[in-house]
Amino acid sequence: KMGTWYSKFRYKDWTGKNKDKMKRGFATRREALKWENDFKARQNGNLEMVFSEFVEIYKEERFPRLKESTCAMKENIINKHILPYFGGKRISEISSTDIIKWQNELLRTINPVSGKGYSKSYLKTVHNQINSILSYACKYYKLSANPASIAGNIGSESDIEMDFWTLEEYLLFSEEMMGEPMAYYAFQLLYWLGIREGELLALTKADFDMKNKI
Repeated sequence: KMGTWYSKFRYKDWTGKNKDKMKRGFATRREALKWENDFKARQNGNLEMVFSEFVEIYKEERFPRLKESTCAMKENIINKHILPYFGGKRISEISSTDIIKWQNELLRTINPVSGKGYSKSYLKTVHNQINSILSYACKYYKLSANPASIAGNIGSESDIEMDFWTLEEYLLFSEEMMGEPMAYYAFQLLYWLGIREGELLALTKADFDMKNKI
């Protein structure tokens, strides 16, 4: 009635049961068939699927085991640097030379914020993401080799710097924060306990034993 195509077929789910699948609204027969084939490849773990489809599998299976902040970081890098280049490629066809060409593109890219190239530590982090995805394909979906591992890493962790406040600097800061009690006590905990932001945000009233002072 709408003048569009739909795909309707049966498939076996992970328990081996037959299920019906249907999706409407495709502009062309070719688009409907592509969606159907990609869905079947994804269900079967067939590495003829395109990289973007495998990324969805990777996220569904891997992300529930990771911290929310880690997932957000991974997703940002995947969407910004990896999918635009590899999204439409079949995962089985990605070669080590494809990875090297992609790496060279990253090395030439200028960060719009700083006006400079990406730092060595950031480049290493970006490469680690595609390496992680392809390693997952090798370990669980029988990809014969990891082209990202063969190509080798780029960047390094050597340029990561840590900036510390001295006690004098912190005391000046904390004095200014006293007018904002919630923020003041938050920074007091961060500075004196050496805990991380995520650990601070996870604290509840029950974590403080005022009687035993722990």
